Amino acid sequence: MLPNPLRTIWLNEKQEVQIINQTLLPHELHVETLHNLEDVFQAIVQMIVRGAPLIGATASYGLWMACRDASEALLDHEIEKAAEYLRSSRPTAVNLFVCIDRMMEAINSAKGKEEKTRIALETAHNIVAEDIEICRMIGVHGLPLIEEISKRKGGETVNILTHCNAGMMGCIRWGTITSPIYQAMEKGIKVHVWVDETRPRNQGSNLTAWELSQHKVPHTLIVDNTGGHLMQHGMVDIVFVGTDRTTRQGDVANKIGTYLKALAAKDNNVPFFVALPSTTIDWTINDGLKEIPIEERNQDEVKYFQGLNSAGVIDKVLICPPTTPAANYGFDVTPARLVSGLITERGICAATENGLTGLFPEMT
Repeated sequence: MLPNPLRTIWLNEKQEVQIINQTLLPHELHVETLHNLEDVFQAIVQMIVRGAPLIGATASYGLWMACRDASEALLDHEIEKAAEYLRSSRPTAVNLFVCIDRMMEAINSAKGKEEKTRIALETAHNIVAEDIEICRMIGVHGLPLIEEISKRKGGETVNILTHCNAGMMGCIRWGTITSPIYQAMEKGIKVHVWVDETRPRNQGSNLTAWELSQHKVPHTLIVDNTGGHLMQHGMVDIVFVGTDRTTRQGDVANKIGTYLKALAAKDNNVPFFVALPSTTIDWTINDGLKEIPIEERNQDEVKYFQGLNSAGVIDKVLICPPTTPAANYGFDVTPARLVSGLITERGICAATENGLTGLFPEMT
């Protein structure tokens, strides 16, 4: 049974972790139950769960299950081994590592299996609750951007372009880029979203379009290369994207193709904003191009296309000669100079070290 209000990860009445299988959307809404550490690892690797905050939250529950299932004799060893295993699941999204480090600190502060397991579950619950509030506050701070455009246009529709999915399906609730959109809708502001399909995994067409449909947000699906054309013709008022990792100087790693949208926005004087929870800021690195690891995924994601066939069955088809090799870089880095601003749970700041530390002085 799905929770109400809808969210992406929850515990059922049996204290089992449940998630929405995002690989089947938008054609099938299927709830998966994660029973153990291996289930969690596979859910992250196979992109059954996606989005930096949701990946981190899922891994947190994975460590709770690792504590619960560990042997008393090898408790610390097995928990540490589980943490390293989860760290190896995805290399780019920093939330994964932040959440695992936080979980391990909490677990190591406790003594004995029972206490460690209890603390682990409490900490995982806190991580989820905090993400919900963080995303709500991102919407609070991002809403004035939409309000200002609406006012300038005399109440006409505000056209927003997105890339990949940084909505609720990448978080727990609200989402990052969708939070200000949902809050604008609640205030009666007219909005329309241009949804990039986001090849090769099609997070835009599969997830963003599905999620916007659920919330009755007007939207139009476009191929990834259409954004520049729309901007040239004044059909985009603002660009909202998410991020999997942001450096302390404001460089942003996001789904492959984000950099090209930023270039087009810059050339056409379209505001380009990045919505991010502070948990996606990697305060240990400065130069995104040199220091952010870019995940290279299986070439079959590029060579095969998944959809609903004429028989109503989810299927995959080969779209190139079978012997043609494919490169599949999962992310690219958008330099801070192309970013109009960073929308965080504490407010909007410039994509600079001073801008970020101004909102987060504890990281100075």
